[in-house]
Amino acid sequence: MNMRSRLLALSIGMALSAGAHAQHAHPAQARGAASGCTPEHAAMGHCTMPGDASHDAERHDGHGATSGCTPEHAAMGHCTMPDDASHDAERHDGHGATSGCTPEHAAMGHCTMPSAAPAEPLTPIPPVTDADRAAAFPQLHHHAMEHASPVTTKVYLERLEAWDADHGTGQSWEAKVWIGGDIHRLWLRSEGERMGGSTGSADVEALYGRSVTPWWDLVAGVRQDTRPASRTWGAFGVQGLAPYLFEVSATAYVGSGGQVQVKAEAEYDVRFTNRLVLQPLLEVTASLEDEPEEGIGSGLNKVETGLRLRYELSRRFAPYVGLVHERSFGDTADYARAAGGHARDTRVVAGLRGWW
Repeated sequence: MNMRSRLLALSIGMALSAGAHAQHAHPAQARGAASGCTPEHAAMGHCTMPGDASHDAERHDGHGATSGCTPEHAAMGHCTMPDDASHDAERHDGHGATSGCTPEHAAMGHCTMPSAAPAEPLTPIPPVTDADRAAAFPQLHHHAMEHASPVTTKVYLERLEAWDADHGTGQSWEAKVWIGGDIHRLWLRSEGERMGGSTGSADVEALYGRSVTPWWDLVAGVRQDTRPASRTWGAFGVQGLAPYLFEVSATAYVGSGGQVQVKAEAEYDVRFTNRLVLQPLLEVTASLEDEPEEGIGSGLNKVETGLRLRYELSRRFAPYVGLVHERSFGDTADYARAAGGHARDTRVVAGLRGWW
């Protein structure tokens, strides 16, 4: 064989050997060799090219690390890729810690997910019983106050007023004082009236009062008239606060000669504001015996009605203006006309009211 033939055979053998080696090479090396990558660069991973989706899926292990990741990067957790929701659910343990959490973070509690607190059951509200009502609104034991009530004093100036009417000018007053405690009290009462510069009527009462309920007192004592004539009466009655806050008093007087008089009074406060108050008043007087010399007829003697509007500068002091109508009935009206007086009278009044 000449030299030309030997060179041709050597070339054919090398080509066949290279083709066989290419069939057994790694795909990455084949790609790298195909692209002209040297063996040194291929060993360093510089010749790895991204493939199709099937090759990419093969290059991820169970934790999402790529097969081309170096051992140093894999140990640092840089090669872990997020998986889908099903893998995320598998990566959480019973305490909500992720499997990718480092031991240091897990020890600090940073890998624990908060869990929903169980809802507390609603406590049912028990129904209100009679025992609950009795505890909230206890009955007042009236006589229990008797052992702890201090002695105090209070002065009422119910009315101190003046008027200027067609029948002349006049003034009147009504005052009360009590001294004692919640159960036992001494009451002093006085009222009177002046007309044309002279006192037409005046009296003073001294009564012992005993509380029989939280709202009512029984009173008994004496009354002394100074005008128009001096006369002494025995007195007994009741006073207190009726339902709907009506202040009521009723007193019977027994005098000499068998005369008996009954006097009843009722008043009520209508509050328009905390300071502006309208007070209606009704006062009725009746007698048992006819006494012409005293100007007193039997039966219904006199009825007085009034409306007084006061303004409370303080709780203890209030000026007022009002309208008062007074009328006599029966023989009492006849005796008044015979003496030159009038059976009825309407007047505008102004006055003061207070207590201390």
